[in-house]
Amino acid sequence: MTRDTSSAFGPADWSARTRLVRGGVNRSGFSETSEALYLNSGFVYESAEEAEASFNGEKDRFVYSRFRNPTIDVFEERLALIEGARFCRSTASGMAAVFAALACTVKAGDRVVASRALFGSCRYIIAEILPSWGVEVEFVHGPDLDAWAEAFRRPAKAVFVETPSNPTLELVDLQAVADLAHAAGALVIVDNVFATPILQRPFALGADVVVYSATKHIDGQGRCLGGAILTNDQTWFEEKIGLFLRHTGPCLSPFNAWVLAKGLETLDLRVQRHVENAETVARFLEGRLGRGIARVIYPTLDSHPQAALARRQMTAGGTIVALEVENGKEGAFRLLNRLSLIDISNNLGDAKSLICHPATTTHASLPDEEKVAQGLTPGLLRLSVGLEDAGDLVRDLEIALG
Repeated sequence: MTRDTSSAFGPADWSARTRLVRGGVNRSGFSETSEALYLNSGFVYESAEEAEASFNGEKDRFVYSRFRNPTIDVFEERLALIEGARFCRSTASGMAAVFAALACTVKAGDRVVASRALFGSCRYIIAEILPSWGVEVEFVHGPDLDAWAEAFRRPAKAVFVETPSNPTLELVDLQAVADLAHAAGALVIVDNVFATPILQRPFALGADVVVYSATKHIDGQGRCLGGAILTNDQTWFEEKIGLFLRHTGPCLSPFNAWVLAKGLETLDLRVQRHVENAETVARFLEGRLGRGIARVIYPTLDSHPQAALARRQMTAGGTIVALEVENGKEGAFRLLNRLSLIDISNNLGDAKSLICHPATTTHASLPDEEKVAQGLTPGLLRLSVGLEDAGDLVRDLEIALG
């Protein structure tokens, strides 16, 4: 006897937490509990006619894992459900997602406007690669709405923003910027890595495209690379990003897709603990101002100049704390080298707490004047707060600060 599911409620009725666990499940004939892992590159056909129909669009089925794969489909559908997007395509890394979203949208003669405070590789794409193709680029100080309004006095093809920014946690008012951008004819692309789909919903704030480095919180345990691009724009999805990914091949491996799909199941639980710990660490560091610490940056602290925006736009302050150590680079390196529990690493969003010196690692390629403009002082450190006991993290920092 089989169950009668005719009246059962489905994904459209589920809460976000249920979608993280159940979304996209497509069991094989073996009825496995955990999602099946399809490590195949291609698929076979019963006849030449079926192959022809599969390639000309008459038959919807898997034909090649560079295009689609059952395991990758699970990850994409699950992430789309939690993000509130109609469409999702995955990529081999977060930077592949950023590059593809921009590259498929603009051409020579187009104009791109971007927030100034960006991850080094994102800035390289926008400041170096796009101009070499004949694309005009303008950078804007993210918090300055007047500067955004001035930038959109002329038409633009795309806007790229990162909020909160890496590593100084600068915010962009997404709704206000999206309204200005759309009036100028621009597609709004938002890098939502720091906020995660748990803490910020860019589509509800006017975004057209959301990109992720799934390597970060979505995996969250330092196991694999991956990226994702989401949108509700069917035309852009089919005619732009879909064709670009199909023919250029920055595809996610099925194994990594399986790991990331499993990561989504615990994303909400992990992010909530990350946030609790980050708030505790931020407040401890704020209590050390003038005693080894010159500045603490965390979006929902009252000391953050955009705290009101953070509370309106995000449900919590996030998993990252930026801190400026007294005595510049020498003081920052001394603190790094005295830590016992917290690891020195350029990754973030991991179960383990990780810390780095952006000016000499993740943002080392930026010109000195750009580091100054973005607030990347010699004493600035970026701390990705993990899932350890918050008291142990505070104790480690306390001992390192002497």
